[in-house]
Amino acid sequence: MKDKNKAKNWRALRRQRRTRARIIGTATKPRVSVFRSLTHIYVQAIDDISKRTLAAAADKELKNVKGNKTDLAAKVGEAMGQKLKDKKISEIIFDKGAYKYHGRVKSLADGIRKAGINF
Repeated sequence: MKDKNKAKNWRALRRQRRTRARIIGTATKPRVSVFRSLTHIYVQAIDDISKRTLAAAADKELKNVKGNKTDLAAKVGEAMGQKLKDKKISEIIFDKGAYKYHGRVKSLADGIRKAGINF
């Protein structure tokens, strides 16, 4: 059993590295990285050149939001889009990491687009 989990983690790490090898975020066009746990979803905008986080959002920040995890991800995307607009950032590079562009990750991306951010 241990070897199956080790192999699964190794495949996920390879997918993540393959995705991030082509992506570099700048101050004007940051990389927006997604992390999804079993219960929560987190997103942050990263300037890879100066190695700092420009903005971050998570579903833990949202108050009085009901719905399933996909609906929550869309709300987190809208909140992230608003934070990026406040920092006068209109374009991003979306970094899905090792995750498929499906479900919560896609919902989050649609929420960011709904806020008016292009990618």
